[in-house]
Amino acid sequence: MSVSLQKPVAKTQRQFKLWTSATLGVVALLACSMISISLGLVAISPLEAWQGLIAPDSVSPKNSAIIWSIRIPRILVAALVGAALATVGAVMQAILRNPLAEPGITGVSAGAAVGAVAGITLGFSGSYAWGVPLAAFAGAASVALILQTVLQTRRDLGSSTIILVGVSLSALCGAMINLLIAHAKEDSLVRSALFWLAGDLNFRDWSHVAIATVPILLGLAFMLYKQHSLDALALGEQVASTSGVNVNRERTIMLLVTSLVTGAAVAVSGIISFVGLVVPHVVRLLVGATHSRVLPLSTIFGALFVVLADTVARIILDGSRVQTGVVCAIVGAPIFLFLLLRQSRG
Repeated sequence: MSVSLQKPVAKTQRQFKLWTSATLGVVALLACSMISISLGLVAISPLEAWQGLIAPDSVSPKNSAIIWSIRIPRILVAALVGAALATVGAVMQAILRNPLAEPGITGVSAGAAVGAVAGITLGFSGSYAWGVPLAAFAGAASVALILQTVLQTRRDLGSSTIILVGVSLSALCGAMINLLIAHAKEDSLVRSALFWLAGDLNFRDWSHVAIATVPILLGLAFMLYKQHSLDALALGEQVASTSGVNVNRERTIMLLVTSLVTGAAVAVSGIISFVGLVVPHVVRLLVGATHSRVLPLSTIFGALFVVLADTVARIILDGSRVQTGVVCAIVGAPIFLFLLLRQSRG
């Protein structure tokens, strides 16, 4: 009798912890977004920022333009990118059964970097508003297509081999990036490329929001829909097979979806590290390893992490230009090392 009562109580406690964590995450994300709207080279009071949100005509034209043309698009891009990278990280750690798996492990991020650097060094950033993001997405899609071809040709590949394929593709893309940078016509183009590679969210506008929104939201919805298959895959191929999951098909589909979502995120943000590594691990510490809880919380806290990092990047060093990816790495690397040491002790 006591055992039968303990199960509903434990389930209720898990649900309470999930909803509490999700609510706190959403509230923190909204609060951080409001703070981000207020802070910057041009300071706007929280009250005026709120008035500018609900009634743009009630504030000065200058502040209204800053809020709606500069800061809100940048916040939305940061939230979309953070949600995408964190959720993809959680999914890839499940399908590859590797706690160190992250969005760049398949080489798609490196492919996007090749496309973006090519677009920058060829001058697309100055003449075409969508030139660099579309070039980055094309590079990511090309690597995803190569990965798809490999997976279709060899359906018996294990997780370790897939990781090695990603490492090889990343190395090839790295060589191409170095070649493009070495032959850039102007030093300013090299500087722009390096800023993009470090994860730069400066000058993001509504066109970047438009590029990222549809593929990222569709990809997130699909990954959330596959939460039960991910639970089975995380337990191993044999367990997944006996549970009725077609391991090869599910893994191939999920790798392609995560690749396209990663490509869409990287196309508008550059290379931002540690989000897909740190956030899922922190979420598992809060609510356990079940993907019905890990995925939605990774989405929320991933968005919060990047919005917060981007806010810090804009106000640090008295307004000096600091890349969002640099802040994510500075914060994320020590957290990840702490989690690794904590896990090894456990």
